Amino acid sequence: MRQLTVSIDRFPIAGKFTIARGSRTEAVVVTTTIAEGGAVGHGECVPYPRYGETVEGVAAAIEAIRPEIEAGLTREALQGLMPAGAARNAVDCALWDLDAKCSGIRAHVTAGLTRWPPATTAYTISLDTPEAMAEATARAAERPILKVKFGAPGGDLERIAAVRKAAPQATLIADANEGWTEENIEAHLAACAEAGYALVEQPLPAKADGYLSRISRPVPILADESVHDRPSLDRLVGLYDVINIKLDKTGGLTEALALADAAEERGFSLMIGCMVGTSLAMAPAMVLAPRSRFVDLDGPLLLARDREPGLHYEGSIVYPPEPALWG
Repeated sequence: MRQLTVSIDRFPIAGKFTIARGSRTEAVVVTTTIAEGGAVGHGECVPYPRYGETVEGVAAAIEAIRPEIEAGLTREALQGLMPAGAARNAVDCALWDLDAKCSGIRAHVTAGLTRWPPATTAYTISLDTPEAMAEATARAAERPILKVKFGAPGGDLERIAAVRKAAPQATLIADANEGWTEENIEAHLAACAEAGYALVEQPLPAKADGYLSRISRPVPILADESVHDRPSLDRLVGLYDVINIKLDKTGGLTEALALADAAEERGFSLMIGCMVGTSLAMAPAMVLAPRSRFVDLDGPLLLARDREPGLHYEGSIVYPPEPALWG
């Protein structure tokens, strides 16, 4: 018989992580463990207030389906039992891990990959003053891809230029986290184009992103807050060029794989992204890395302490998980 364990775990962030919506100094995650026989599957999620989630609420939602999980719930049945979101993600990924441990077949093989190579991840520069962001960028300038947080009420034009000056060779992704407006977006996109940014992520609030169809877009636009799972996808055609798949939004790897297929059928390129979590949260997302134009799985690099065992990073190169971690 299966046994479910749900816990709330805290991991300190190295310094402070700041985006347009605020700052935090720790990653608070919900960990799901499902044991069956001698095998144990693990999953982690990061509840996100932007989507109406709380740590306590997510943990309670998982506890609410304890009878179904312990009676042998499958990944397929889970999709209809819980909505997309962090709670389903933790359970789905734990079931993927459990299945891999029970069958001896690695998760990437079950997902259709013949190879599971390492990937180059973006590294995040937090939102701050132009001067502070330039200093942080200079310290990370040798990393090949930097994802830079913008979206403060003023000063983003100066931030855009300062970051490029501090990292002249890096591929830069601007992430406004819904912080730009109809009044300033065109100036910001033009500044990003002039500075050679490769991508601009979620410049407008999800509820207002229809405005993207009315303006020139000199830099490819990436959807994050506007895309969650397959039902949210069709509306984005003609507004965005790339979608950011995060397992905490899709509700796990099962829907993430289906969303990737549906997005590619509609002509979108892919980014596989993350919330700020541990290696356990990044590991299942690595399954999507080989088919993604950009990989943004730097969560553990932002922490003062990761899980053990964790993913292996060499600079910005991240390697697939060992079975002891996940999958």
